[in-house]
Amino acid sequence: MSEIIENNTPTPHIDAVPEDFARTVLMPGDPLRAKFIAETYLEDAVLVNNVRGIQGYTGTYKGTRVSVMASGMGMPSIGIYSYELFNYFGVDNIIRVGTAGGISEDVNVRDIVIAMGACTNSNYAAQYGLPGTFAPIASYPLLRTAIRKAQEQGAAFHVGNCLSSDTFYSDDTTATEKWSKMGVLCVEMEAAALYMNAARSGKNALGIFTVSDHIVTGEATSSEERQTSFTQMMEIALETAVALSENEDETEEPVSPDTPVLVLPKRNLKASVERKTRRGKRCQPRRKVNRKVIHCTARRSTADCYATEEELI
Repeated sequence: MSEIIENNTPTPHIDAVPEDFARTVLMPGDPLRAKFIAETYLEDAVLVNNVRGIQGYTGTYKGTRVSVMASGMGMPSIGIYSYELFNYFGVDNIIRVGTAGGISEDVNVRDIVIAMGACTNSNYAAQYGLPGTFAPIASYPLLRTAIRKAQEQGAAFHVGNCLSSDTFYSDDTTATEKWSKMGVLCVEMEAAALYMNAARSGKNALGIFTVSDHIVTGEATSSEERQTSFTQMMEIALETAVALSENEDETEEPVSPDTPVLVLPKRNLKASVERKTRRGKRCQPRRKVNRKVIHCTARRSTADCYATEEELI
């Protein structure tokens, strides 16, 4: 978002200055869960906001500066707090850590859902005046990092669509079945607005949820358990924040000096080696920058899977 508003702090909702917040903010809905995360995981945690009881803390986790602040319930609430954090307080990444109700048969209570996309019955996107339907999705750098951290922890997790609903008590008794048949895993009340705010602001957002109850089976957890015991979700989010701060490259494995790398001529892209061989073109190995580089003289305009020389060297 090019129209970032500066020097507009504190806001009516956050009594702080930009320096009070870390680059990455964990955002549970419940203020008491924010307090629990700060007291359990953060070193030297400082309360930086408590307007309307929306507690926000900043401290360090494994040497990385991290903030945690509640969002309240629903899209209007997280819409306010995430917008202000993104646009007024210099926050780059918001990871929602919350609870959700399972609606898919593949999801169990206490499983983790990493929300790749957020369907919604909300009219939140109408403000943008788009000539169609906007699809709120997570930011890929956060998504791929969180998946890796969940795998490292051996978590029982699912990646897919959630439903961000404006209604907790719905008059439509068939809604759950309709969303479930489209492969939606769970329902919560905030992610779609968070994802849209991130998209509009040019920032990053991700929702990580613990399934606290299952709407179809009726299984549920207690309010105390929801507040304090869903720690694996919190740890995945915190480890993701650490990885982001270290600028880890999650897109590909590091290239070894002995790994052959295909370098193509500038701009004239991009056919596979196999296709070039069939056309009688030859690729001669040569040495460059201490890596085995296969330099291809074949020139085609057809796009394929290889990068330009500038991207590889």
